[in-house]
Amino acid sequence: MSRRTQLLDQVTDHVLEHGLTGLTLRPVAAAIGTSDRMLIYHFESRDGLVSAVITRVTERAIEIVEALPAARTVRSGVNRLWETYQEEPMHGCLTAYCQAAATGLIGDEPYLSEARAANELWAAALRTYFVRCGAPPRKVRRVVTLVEASLSGFHLDLATDRPEWLAAGVDDLARAAQELAGPRERRTA
Repeated sequence: MSRRTQLLDQVTDHVLEHGLTGLTLRPVAAAIGTSDRMLIYHFESRDGLVSAVITRVTERAIEIVEALPAARTVRSGVNRLWETYQEEPMHGCLTAYCQAAATGLIGDEPYLSEARAANELWAAALRTYFVRCGAPPRKVRRVVTLVEASLSGFHLDLATDRPEWLAAGVDDLARAAQELAGPRERRTA
């Protein structure tokens, strides 16, 4: 493993624990036991480091989704995905992504470009997951659009601290996604 990769993993771990907002080189360098000069040497700038971290966070989140076993239905797949969203390290990955996306929405780079690139990779991973859960390939893009936008909203929901309300809302979403996907198609061998 190269020194750059080691540093990137250390900074990514730091971001997953402390967040991406307000990330500056000296404090993060001190936290991981290196210097800001070493980070600049390997990443060229703070923006270069942020871009690399957002990419790494996305890679880690995708690995988690790829490791999820296929659910029997789209509905159970949505509910399983939501459970995963609430657990670490996925929760930290999603929070870091949301921080990058929110900063990108006001036009700040590299957040905007990195969030868009992350969206493409993330959507592809979710399409694969939901096909494994029985969504027909011809409908999976619509299922993923509905589910991802909604779960992101649930993830950011600060209006309630009642997990049972969120779980009920997620299951309503899961039923809607199942309806959109239609009945599970039989696969021929």
